[in-house]
Formats: sequence, structure tokens, C-alpha cells
Amino acid sequence: MRPGCIADATDRAQITELLTLGELVDRAWQRGVQVMVEGPGHVPYDQIAANMKLEKKICRNAPFYVLGPLVTDIAPGYDHITAAIGGTLAAINGADFLCYVTPAEHLALPTIEDVHAGVIASRIAAHAADLVKGVKGAADWDLKMARARKNLDWEEQMKLAIDPEFAKTKRGDRNKINEIACSMCGEYCAVKIASQYFDSPLSPCND
Repeated sequence: MRPGCIADATDRAQITELLTLGELVDRAWQRGVQVMVEGPGHVPYDQIAANMKLEKKICRNAPFYVLGPLVTDIAPGYDHITAAIGGTLAAINGADFLCYVTPAEHLALPTIEDVHAGVIASRIAAHAADLVKGVKGAADWDLKMARARKNLDWEEQMKLAIDPEFAKTKRGDRNKINEIACSMCGEYCAVKIASQYFDSPLSPCND
């Protein structure tokens, strides 16, 4: 019984189902059948780690995938965000696969745009967990972005963005052509000012 709301999380019905899933995992493996166990969808933040550990123990480390988990029930239209929050902690604590959730969850059938937003949110959650787990290449990606930002290298930042086209659109819509800094700080950009004293002069970058 996967919890359909926060109030149902980690209740007797859910744990009973997990025990049954553990038995099914054993029966499948005895017959040479591969399995993946589906996990809970709605779990408060402070119960996520325990849920991951329970599954790994009861299902003998069978691959575990979770829908989110969603950490609150009050954000229709933003459930890709509530799922990403829970997904990061789930992945850090042993979840093997994150099932993406779209902004249309609980509201309607998703559009292509909804699916795109959901997938990106899930990828962000997974990457955040990869950083904590020390997955090869994860920290290097962030370091490259940090250096590109320090250099105000907008072309490189767009290349490194998890969603390059979206990032380009946001920057292009709100900044002047060839503007070195972004419109957030403008002429008071700390990186731009510091470069005048510690680095070589920055040259405009075409987006």
C-alpha cells in the first residue's frame, strides 16, 4: 500500500506491503528473475532515510526506485519540486532510481513541457545526491561551473547548465546584448568589480 498522502506514510499497511515485497524478491531471485522494488510516493522529510533503510534491509538490497518521495501534499502545480526535495535525500540514503514527477501531478495529464520540467527537477535531485555520495565527475561538473561564473564566461556557463536552452532563454530575455555581468547585480557585480583589481580585464561574451 504505497502512501497516497503524508498522513499514510510509514503506517502498518505500508510496512506490511514491504514485507510482502521482500518475500516476492526472494521468490523471484530463486527463479533467476530480476526485480526492482517500487517505493513510497508521499513521505515526510524526517521519515525518508528510515524508509530507504527498511527497504534495503527487508528486500536484501534489491534495486529500489521511489516516486519522489513527495515531502508535502500542499503544492499542486509544484510537485516536481516537492519530489526533487525528497528525491535527493532518498538517493543519498540508498534509492537506486528516482521516478520523475511533473508539475501536473494530482492535477491533469502532463504536457511535453510538464514532462521536461519534471525530468530536469529529478536530474537536479539525483545530481545533488551524487555530490554527497562522491560519484565520479559530479563535483567536477560543479567546479567547472564555479570557474565559469568567476570568469563571467557566459558561453561556458550555458554549456555546463543542466538545461542549456532554458538557461540561455532566461539570460537572453533579461540582459543587454554583450553585457558582461548579469542584470541581477548589474554594474555592482562583485565578480566584475573584483576582476578589475585582481584579474585581467573581462571582455564581453556573446550569448
